[in-house]
Amino acid sequence: MATIECRTSHGQNVYYVKVRRKGYPPQSATFHKLSDAKRWAQMTEGAIVEGRYFPQNDAKRHTISDLLSRYRQDVFPQKRSSTVYNQVYHLRWWEARLGHYALSEITPALIVEYRDKLARTRKNSTVRRYLAVLSHAFTVAIEWQWVNENPVSKVRKPKEPRGRVRFLTEDERERLLAACKESRNRYLYLFVVLAVSTGARRGELLSLRWPDADLQRCTLTFQETKNGERRAVPCTGHALDLLKQHAEGRRLDTSLVFPDATGKKPLSMKDAFANSVQRAGIADFRFHDLRHLGFVASAGRHELR
Repeated sequence: MATIECRTSHGQNVYYVKVRRKGYPPQSATFHKLSDAKRWAQMTEGAIVEGRYFPQNDAKRHTISDLLSRYRQDVFPQKRSSTVYNQVYHLRWWEARLGHYALSEITPALIVEYRDKLARTRKNSTVRRYLAVLSHAFTVAIEWQWVNENPVSKVRKPKEPRGRVRFLTEDERERLLAACKESRNRYLYLFVVLAVSTGARRGELLSLRWPDADLQRCTLTFQETKNGERRAVPCTGHALDLLKQHAEGRRLDTSLVFPDATGKKPLSMKDAFANSVQRAGIADFRFHDLRHLGFVASAGRHELR
């Protein structure tokens, strides 16, 4: 016989169904709608009576909480810390809403429902990242033989917006460099010059260490890049001159090129850069936009193109 119990999970009513039949192990499932719970109970009982019942498999024994817990334990240590930092919150969101579901109950339609809820308060690019980490968890679950397929792969991802390109006028460029030079953050000017001359991202520069800065061969090697692959770039001209000056007075208690006061982690540049942009009177300009510029040193005069 089947029993249906209404429970409250994360502020929502869910219906817990259990089907017991003599000679067979009990079957259970959870639903948000009572009608779905009744339909599943009827179908399951019918399958058992007609001899179409199959023994429980891992997809029925394990829940989303089980999957995400093992994913954090086994997969996170293989990822970059910067990637894990954001994915921790993404997985918490999924676990809070789907954690009680068995893996066998996760359907593309259910994921679409929560994808649309995400889209009401988050940008398309953010929704894609939430879906991506859940999809990877299911892909790994296939390797563990917990599931046979990845339901997230059947869900349409929101389109990425076209990338914006913001260029500075010559006057804006000069004002920005001047503001960075005057910043109380003594690393900021060098940091911005390196970003422009190498096309490096903020995270790449923040993780840069002195062993990866070859001042003789004029190259910088970024170990932590967006795609996870090591990348070497040339460093020449004014950027190289500034970096050599910085190296002469470098701290010996840390290998970081841009350390904070403790020397254990990089110094945040976010506020200092935003303040410099504001002091320069520049609107709608972000650190990432520096990658669209080219840096040229000419007789001590610094021009961005």
